[in-house]
Amino acid sequence: MTQTLSSTSTKSPVTVLGLGPMGRALAAAFVEAGHPTTVWNRTSGKAAELEKRGAAVAATAAEAAAASPLVIVCVLDNDALRAVTAPAAEALRGRTLLNLTSNAADHARETAAWAAEHGIDHLDGTIMTPTITIGGPDAVYLYSGPEELYERHRATLAALGGTGTYLGADPGLAGAYDASLLGFFWTAVTGYVHALALARAEGVELTDLAPFAQNLGSLMASVTHVFAEDVEKGRYEGDESNIRSVRAGLAHVLHAAEGKGLDNTVLRAAKALTDRAVADGHGEAAISRLVETVAEPAS
Repeated sequence: MTQTLSSTSTKSPVTVLGLGPMGRALAAAFVEAGHPTTVWNRTSGKAAELEKRGAAVAATAAEAAAASPLVIVCVLDNDALRAVTAPAAEALRGRTLLNLTSNAADHARETAAWAAEHGIDHLDGTIMTPTITIGGPDAVYLYSGPEELYERHRATLAALGGTGTYLGADPGLAGAYDASLLGFFWTAVTGYVHALALARAEGVELTDLAPFAQNLGSLMASVTHVFAEDVEKGRYEGDESNIRSVRAGLAHVLHAAEGKGLDNTVLRAAKALTDRAVADGHGEAAISRLVETVAEPAS
């Protein structure tokens, strides 16, 4: 049965603005958990399945915002976020706006300032797992902003499943984590895509290659904490592996890839980073020392 905007459920009402794949997954999790859920999307048609499952569909973003004390917005980017929330500013007044749009730290802080000017409580957040995890035990969420707001809505957010981590009062923290971790993830994905292209060009069965790629992924997981500690302590001892050896390895891969006519843009950028570190006298330093090279862009 379809909920009305004035549902009398004992669970706190929630509004979701934006019904892309992630927005639909969020709304579905709230519906499944028994929260009166109101949804809105700029283009019609995406709410049909949610409406069948019990969500209320609002005609405007303002109407949707007025239906709940917690309003979650999950749209494509910061421009879309502004386009959705600005017309609903008055309806959002006195409510909590939780932005789960993937966002940069400076944009999150700008949104928090805008919200404060309009009497809107603001939390920022990021979702670090894909849509299929939403509502289940494997979902991962990060939140930043006033701790009191996070605690106020914590029980409602539990409907999303998985683990939620509060990072701190700075509204930009979730965005900082988001940009840093997604930069790592998508660069790694790009590396794997290149590996598949090179292996295919050499006649390798890609499903035979995949288990060895998984082994390398496990190796990467084992060094993430070590690298972070090295950088925090400024300790870059390259006794076991150093930047010069990485540079040689990248040169070897580039030679193989260039012989197959592949697009090696990302690989060349990685090689250029090691070239600069070696030229600056850091060839014998640990690989983690490349953080400092990244932090000092080439002139």
